[in-house]
Amino acid sequence: MNVIRSLIFYAGYFLAMLVCGVLFLPPAPFLPLRSRYRLLNLYNHFIIAWFRLACGVRYDFHGHERLPDGPCVLLANHQSEWETVYLQLLHPPVCTVLKRELLNIPIFGWGLRLLHPIALDRSKPARAMKQVLTQGKTRLEEGLSVLIFPEGTRVAPGSRQRYNKSGAVIACRAGVPVVPVAHNAGERWPGRHWVKRPGRLSLEVGEPIETAGRTSEEVMVEVESWIEARLAEISEVPRPAAAAPPVEKPLA
Repeated sequence: MNVIRSLIFYAGYFLAMLVCGVLFLPPAPFLPLRSRYRLLNLYNHFIIAWFRLACGVRYDFHGHERLPDGPCVLLANHQSEWETVYLQLLHPPVCTVLKRELLNIPIFGWGLRLLHPIALDRSKPARAMKQVLTQGKTRLEEGLSVLIFPEGTRVAPGSRQRYNKSGAVIACRAGVPVVPVAHNAGERWPGRHWVKRPGRLSLEVGEPIETAGRTSEEVMVEVESWIEARLAEISEVPRPAAAAPPVEKPLA
């Protein structure tokens, strides 16, 4: 049954991508940035709703009222494709830090380019880090929020990886709050397998963490502690007790 549901989901997934590519991409470059986000994010709204309907997923969302009015840095754990779609809708307009290869995907990548992401070459970590810090601060000053997955890549449920502090550095430099986000999307939409699983998908938005007068290390410790505590509560797969060895990784 899960295989059949997944096939039905992907039929709608790719059909929606094709329809949105034909209808939305041609006019999008001529729209102001915020209007462009609203138009292209219609695809995201459909995918989130279609995933729930086709795959038998129950959403359990909490904390959206905690989001600040102005721009912020969103820091979320990364398990699957689902959160890359949904978090674009959380506090728009959102600039996402992502791997450069995604921009080369037909239709999907073309739409991403129009949303002013920070696209990184992960083969050059030092340059990628500098790019995140400079462009991230610029995006915040332009009124966009910035979405970063501090683990740097997708991490399977039940695994843990050291968090990169670049998101906290950007927030401290720009003087904006950090908003932690925790979810168990990888248990419903596996990161490395196409078959989806029915059940409860939980997402919680934390209280904004102020950065004024604080170091990025202090902020990042608080972010990681909050996310891991929430994951321990909402995950069906037990969480490991400690992070992996401190090896810095480029962002995804």
